[in-house]
Amino acid sequence: MENIPKLPLADWIDAFVKWLTNNLGGFFDVISVGLKGVVDGIEWVLVLFPPILLILVIGLIAWKTSRWRIALFSVIGLLLIWNLGYWEGMLQTLSLVLTAVVVTIVIGIPLGIWASQKKMVQQVLTPILDVMQTLPAFVYLIPAIFFFSIGVVPGVFASVIFAMPPTIRLTILGIQQVPGDLIEATEAFGSTTGQRLRKVQLPLAMPTIMAGINQSIMLALSMVVIAAMVGAPGLGTEVYRAVTQIKTGVGFEAGLAIVIIAIILDRITQNIGKKKQGGTH
Repeated sequence: MENIPKLPLADWIDAFVKWLTNNLGGFFDVISVGLKGVVDGIEWVLVLFPPILLILVIGLIAWKTSRWRIALFSVIGLLLIWNLGYWEGMLQTLSLVLTAVVVTIVIGIPLGIWASQKKMVQQVLTPILDVMQTLPAFVYLIPAIFFFSIGVVPGVFASVIFAMPPTIRLTILGIQQVPGDLIEATEAFGSTTGQRLRKVQLPLAMPTIMAGINQSIMLALSMVVIAAMVGAPGLGTEVYRAVTQIKTGVGFEAGLAIVIIAIILDRITQNIGKKKQGGTH
């Protein structure tokens, strides 16, 4: 291999990123303003609630969607986060994660529906999703910084790229798993593709789609600490600072707060999916 010249792959990638930055700078500015606006908007709404009231609201949501044990855990866990002094960081983290998940749903579910109906689209998407899932998360931060500078926006961008594949994959899977005899019955009644999707395939696929959204939430939350490396605020910043300053106790506290949020979001979305599944039978 010594006699074979090295492919200038890194130079090609750099040139492509530079071309995107030079020619689509305005587009990236619009995305940046939009994403930051959504993050700030969600955080503004959350800050409107006094901590104790927001804790009770989340506990009520957990009780309605899950069991009383999850509601009790949510209330105790959030009270602990408040007591430890990570309430503001928790709200910033929640805003970042919710923004990433909203973008993931808005882009991922339509792509999944399209791919479920068009074999060629699925064949094109599959290798792209494989790359998105297997490429180390740190790699996403490099173009994110080029396109969006530092701050919360590159963190959201990297989180979306990392978290989107499960939503797309499980949307495709859920729709394609709808029994063929049901599809034939709708066709026999003269239903259009849109009617079949809205009235049969999507309702039956919803539990699987919710499982994909649940996985995307967990992946977005796992990016919190990595996003802190490019200036995204929140609990990830506390963990990252604790690592750089070797403060084990602070790192454990902030990490515990992230775990509590992860468990609450996981249980609520899981149980919403189970209820939808129960409702389809």
